[in-house]
Amino acid sequence: MCDPIDDPELYLGLARENNLKIRYVIDTHLHADHVSGGRTLAEMSGAAYVLHESADTQYAFRRVRHGEVLALGNVKIQVLHTPGHTPEHISLLVTDETRGPEPWFLLTGHTLMVGDVGRTELATQPKIGARQLFETIQRLKKFPEYLEILPGAYAGSVCGRALSGKPVSTIGFERRFNRAFQINAVDEFVAFMLESIPAPPPSAAAVRALNQGRAQ
Repeated sequence: MCDPIDDPELYLGLARENNLKIRYVIDTHLHADHVSGGRTLAEMSGAAYVLHESADTQYAFRRVRHGEVLALGNVKIQVLHTPGHTPEHISLLVTDETRGPEPWFLLTGHTLMVGDVGRTELATQPKIGARQLFETIQRLKKFPEYLEILPGAYAGSVCGRALSGKPVSTIGFERRFNRAFQINAVDEFVAFMLESIPAPPPSAAAVRALNQGRAQ
């Protein structure tokens, strides 16, 4: 399970209906727009709760590093450290060996989304986050055009500015039509990201603190 919301029974019910065991519960990052249900779901299902090794929390979790592979039978999940939206952000490159030997899709969290990229000032200084995100995006551009991207947010989310209501895209389509994804100069990208920054999510700092285990 990746980036679950705060209703664990939704996922536990689906697992029971399909006779599946939840092995990993993964948060791509420590969210600032909602309280994650990840730890609760992991505890209730007996799964490992997974974050990047750099995540700053007050609780223990299954630490993963860039390039590490989580195996689920024929499915392989490669962890990519993709900082920018937050310093600890990861994306998940998924290969289903019953379909083919090459990656099938990329769970991009709030890094690359349909029509935009994630904002960069909720967990760090805006310019620092934007420079990190620029480097991340240059790596993502090297993937094949056919690779599907499945982001963690779309239209209506405050984590981007020009998000589409379509929840799935491809690297190639975003390369052609996503303004932020097209920029190839770091200074231009930073300036673009600092334009018209939307209002932060309600209680963003407090929500991120809760997801770090720092509840008051």
